Amino acid sequence: MSVTYLRENVSRIITVVLIACCFTLPGVAAANSKQLDITKLTNEIKAPDFVLTDLKGQQFRLSDRKGKNPVLIVFSATWCTYCVKEIPNLKSLHAAYAKQGLEIVNIDIQESKEKVDKFAAKHDLPYRTLLDLDGAVSGVYQVRGIPTTVLIDKNGLIVCRQCRNLEAMIKSIMKK
Repeated sequence: MSVTYLRENVSRIITVVLIACCFTLPGVAAANSKQLDITKLTNEIKAPDFVLTDLKGQQFRLSDRKGKNPVLIVFSATWCTYCVKEIPNLKSLHAAYAKQGLEIVNIDIQESKEKVDKFAAKHDLPYRTLLDLDGAVSGVYQVRGIPTTVLIDKNGLIVCRQCRNLEAMIKSIMKK
């Protein structure tokens, strides 16, 4: 190759080299990295404890369920249309698994008791609704969008967040 050829085609040569790097470097990095086993991580995360008040004025402490019942937490709000669409599925899960010990808990984020009370009555919610008036619990659970579901086993460990097949996960922890 002549110097003149290199000068005239330097941008093409750089482009070819960069494209070659794009295809080879990710493979090298993947070969050198350790695989992350997400199932081990999610099964070892302890659910943060909290105390909230329900619509009847009773306190709910998550740690009181440890060693007894699995808990499905659903973070929601009355104005959330996706949360409303999720209610029939949650009612179905409640009907199927409450007698087996699953406790479904709806945590309403930063809304007044009066507003949430009307909503719960209108939709005839068969499970407990808690008030996260200041949003502290949703903050600890890093809720970024609603509805957010968190399934916790009877040992107080988070089994999954936003489970793809929630009912299958519930069935698997109910057997343990």
